[in-house]
Amino acid sequence: MNISKWAGKSAPPEILVNVPKLITAYYQQTPDPAIAAQRVSFGTSGHRGCAFDTAFNQWHILAITQAVCLYRKLHGIDGPLFLGMDSHALSAPAHATALEVLAANSVDVMIASGTDYTPTPAVSHAIITYNRKRKTGLADGMIITPSHNPPHDGGIKYNPPTGGPADTTATSWIEARANMFLKSRLRGIKRIPLERALASGTTHQHNYIRAYVSDLGNVVDLQIIRDSGISLGVDPLGGAGVHYWQPIAEHYGLNLTVVNQQVDPTFRFMSVDWDGQIRMDPSSPYAMRSLIKLKNRFDIAFACDTDHDRHGIVAPSAGLLPPNHYLSAAIFYLFQHRPHWRKSAAVGKTLVSSSMIDRVSGKLGRRLYEVPVGFKWFVDGLVTGQLGFVGEESAGASFLRKNGRVWTTDKDGMILGLLAAEITAATGRDPGELYQQLTREFGAPAYQRTEAPATAAEKSALSKLSPDAVIATTLAGEKIQASITSAPGNGKPMGGLKVMAENGWFAARPSGTEAIYKIYAESFQGPAHLQRIITEAQHIVSSALRAASK
Repeated sequence: MNISKWAGKSAPPEILVNVPKLITAYYQQTPDPAIAAQRVSFGTSGHRGCAFDTAFNQWHILAITQAVCLYRKLHGIDGPLFLGMDSHALSAPAHATALEVLAANSVDVMIASGTDYTPTPAVSHAIITYNRKRKTGLADGMIITPSHNPPHDGGIKYNPPTGGPADTTATSWIEARANMFLKSRLRGIKRIPLERALASGTTHQHNYIRAYVSDLGNVVDLQIIRDSGISLGVDPLGGAGVHYWQPIAEHYGLNLTVVNQQVDPTFRFMSVDWDGQIRMDPSSPYAMRSLIKLKNRFDIAFACDTDHDRHGIVAPSAGLLPPNHYLSAAIFYLFQHRPHWRKSAAVGKTLVSSSMIDRVSGKLGRRLYEVPVGFKWFVDGLVTGQLGFVGEESAGASFLRKNGRVWTTDKDGMILGLLAAEITAATGRDPGELYQQLTREFGAPAYQRTEAPATAAEKSALSKLSPDAVIATTLAGEKIQASITSAPGNGKPMGGLKVMAENGWFAARPSGTEAIYKIYAESFQGPAHLQRIITEAQHIVSSALRAASK
């Protein structure tokens, strides 16, 4: 991994996005559906791309939104659609385009009042709250966001009535229909001018801030935070929750300081990420440099990415906590401080998250539910209350209300930040200190994600591997205990391979956009052992691919 000379430093003017040119490209460029990179493509978090690359522009939003309208009609979803957006430069024009199509299709749309921006968890919360006790007239939602991606990117995702990310069946249908619209040069798309759409009787104002903030006390113990008087520092990273934190502080009487209230589509206030890009990633020590510098000013500090579905926790004891560390500490705390959760409520994790979570879950006597990468796999378990806490190594997580009922079915960075404050107030120790306690009992794992080159054919083969293709018997000096290509929790294909030994493991998954595959690895025997695992992982994957091709 080549670290940029700008990593962790203020963004130089030459890397700032030219916003007028970007918006012009959104409206003027026309995608060619014969070029794969210019088609609609739903990954684990919707369709994302850059207008300069003709990968995200007005045509894409028109096609996707009309496809969503058809999907709603096909599945009898006739309640309101909650529409949100973040603060990326392309989000406002995409929000306007989507509203023009939704209004033309007579869809009741709930747009934000009181602020321009709506975090992903606020949309999920709104859908779930509206649909509670309803069997018909169900609501769904769309969020205009590319998550923590660089300022030149745009994104859009669809959340069905469950409130969380749409499953593969839904996204595949929407993607295919949207690409048909692109191929037909938008024939069949309904659209009215924005002025008419805003004035339409189907367009409604919804106070997302009030609805979300007033309910927060039912998922996090904000009273103990208030009574403790601990100081909280919050950096919204210029994102969709920028106008949420002050109402939260005022509503619950918290000693909370918003350290940065700037909103700028160039995100010039960010420090540059490891690769020389501006990226609002709260798990990156480079992007989070400014908040890390303030770690001793507050009892606990935290940040969220641009749509506020991811979290980054800065503790005085440890600085920026790696996501796996905080997930482990949060699980250990929550399942001992939520007496109204059902005793059978399980811990949800993705296959590439730390095995520390496995050990903590075993200590707590809680079942582990392990799924492929993608938050969509947690939705049903959160809805039913069968999963108490769910999380993934990329700093996305959510958990149940204090009464054991569903809060959100999408990632919620805001409650994870406030939970860090609850942990600090309730235990007198910050989450970094709590994690250190866990390492004294279970060991201190070393974790790393890296990349290796792969051709298109190799990536395709990796995604379809059988466990039998692994011919190695040891991993970094230990006997291989299992090789899997499907998740133990739900039996779904992981789109790659995971190999496990007693004190270490690796997982390999092909990239959806680059000529690489990603290697996730962990060792409970230290950094040197971890590097052996990573080196051997590449040999094991190469051998498995050769065996599979015979």
